Amino acid sequence: VETVAVYSRADAGARHVALADQALPIGGPRPADSYLKADAILDAAKRANAQAVHPGYGFLSENPAFARACTEAGLVFIGPTARTMERVGSKASAKAEMEAAGVPVVPGYHGADQDLERLRAAAAEIGFPLMIKAAAGGGGKGMRIVRSEEKFEPALAAARREAANAFGDDQVILERYIERPRHWEVQVFGDRHGSVVHLFERDCSSQRRHQKIVEESPAPGLADQDRAALWAAGVAAARAVDYVNAGTVEFIATPAGEFHFLEINARLQVEHPVTEERTGIDLVEWQLRVAAGEPLPLEQDQIRARGHAIEARIYAEDPAAGFLPSTGTARWLEFPPGVRVDTGIREGDSVSVHYDPLVAKLTAFGADRGEARARLRAAIGATAIAGFETNLDFLARLLASQRFTEGAIDSAYLDRRLDQVLPPAQEPPAETLLAAAVVVLIEQEQSERAAQRTGSDPHSPWALADGWRLGHSGRRVVSLCQRDAHYPLSAYGAGGDYRLHRNDQEHEVRGARIEAGALIWSLDGAGRRTAIVHRLPHLQVNDGGSVLNLLAEDPFAVEASDADADHRIIAPMPGRIVAVRARPGDAVISGQEVLVMEAMKMELSLSAPVDGTIAAINAVEGDFVEADALLVELNPQLTRETDNNRKGVEHGA
Repeated sequence: VETVAVYSRADAGARHVALADQALPIGGPRPADSYLKADAILDAAKRANAQAVHPGYGFLSENPAFARACTEAGLVFIGPTARTMERVGSKASAKAEMEAAGVPVVPGYHGADQDLERLRAAAAEIGFPLMIKAAAGGGGKGMRIVRSEEKFEPALAAARREAANAFGDDQVILERYIERPRHWEVQVFGDRHGSVVHLFERDCSSQRRHQKIVEESPAPGLADQDRAALWAAGVAAARAVDYVNAGTVEFIATPAGEFHFLEINARLQVEHPVTEERTGIDLVEWQLRVAAGEPLPLEQDQIRARGHAIEARIYAEDPAAGFLPSTGTARWLEFPPGVRVDTGIREGDSVSVHYDPLVAKLTAFGADRGEARARLRAAIGATAIAGFETNLDFLARLLASQRFTEGAIDSAYLDRRLDQVLPPAQEPPAETLLAAAVVVLIEQEQSERAAQRTGSDPHSPWALADGWRLGHSGRRVVSLCQRDAHYPLSAYGAGGDYRLHRNDQEHEVRGARIEAGALIWSLDGAGRRTAIVHRLPHLQVNDGGSVLNLLAEDPFAVEASDADADHRIIAPMPGRIVAVRARPGDAVISGQEVLVMEAMKMELSLSAPVDGTIAAINAVEGDFVEADALLVELNPQLTRETDNNRKGVEHGA
């Protein structure tokens, strides 16, 4: 069997292209010009003489028109039928199907009438808080929580705009918002012979802004009788829509454990490795067998689950900057053994603005939840990525948090209490900086020894790597950088024995050596083992509760500061301007939204950094701008109008 990959111009050098037996281009970098072009994909399949199409996780995977077009072209679509996809592809129609089948649903509005006044009336009837959701698609796109009537219309406009951009459909549904909910889902599988089974449940409650971060199975804290009822509801939902192939039935649960149907994802889920690790079943193999017309390989009573599995999603994003998506080239990419790694990138590959920022998934398995969590925490600390920002530190803190440890995270917790997992930025712990400095010193000495051995005169005293310096007692300076903060240290000594000076404090290091991803050392008379991976100038230190990325820099390099930076709005990454909220001459206050930008399938709000007056806006709605482009210039003086605006905001006007 041969595999044929398709790729956009942005993915010409991507990992999936290299792994395939054959790869064919299908268009430009924007999804609308490539991965969302059904005719281009079908043409590629025809040219490759393909027999079947696997739609993957996103793009056209839940598009019934594409599934039908595959069938009409003589191709097997590896997924549910087009008819089933039509019945569940819209959250609105799926809820109607579930109500008819007796599956409990969340109260709300899912009608076809999308007139603003009809939606406003429905919202008033449901009451606040409520949730606006894109009727098509998922992944947290086109979703907004609305807590008051006056905020409904702007939230609806934003949700519709985001839904249209992500799914080509701006229809929405409204639901009562359940406070502190849990998110459970059931993996289901059906064949063309009438059999439907479940492969147990997953808990996906660790979310931020409706985007899943950590998934696990079994769901912690779920009583056995409720677990069985959940499985039965998942199977009933699948049977109600004649489901074939792999799917996921998602439920939202109240704090009391009462669950309601959310949606059916008519495709293989991103988090399917969790189920595979627990059951030992290859879900993609089952997909292929069912698509070929075979019956399910196992009956319900033959399917077994063991242990506990937890998956963490690694995103190219910057948690310290409000989880802003990040782009760049993977200059250093290193994953540890002992856990399952699913990734689409390799070292040297780029993360572009055009697609979702998910770059890898780590899945750990253990005999119980404690063992699986410990293995995943260790794996995250040993994973190294440089070239763009990631959420590795955030994942480490989340897995170490008391709420997660107790299995008590609800799907709104991170939005409600993010400060409990991601504290305000602060200087790295002194011991972390000292450990990183020692690694830099040891690596410098090893590099000098290597240069000595290959030099023209290896016996010269000037080639000795013993820390000796002319004019002083071997003082060396190590400078470490985290973002824009610089941490210089002075060091004396060599060969693993040093005196380190930092902030008028002296520390004694003895017997330091690098061994198996860790620094073994004695600090001020106490033995230490610090988990640290490095490829200079990059270092990553794992202290058990966080993951800190540092850069070893030239201690004598001086970077010029940009005095005007606070008076401008700069594009944080490449993207498209979707809304302009101000005009030149307008008075604005710090934090007021000026532009809305769409990048990596997300909307980013760009706000005024200071109080002042708009001097110039260098972009209009629809413009595609590059990273670091100057978008807005402000005159920072505080005008009377600005002062009045501030007073109005402070008093809720």
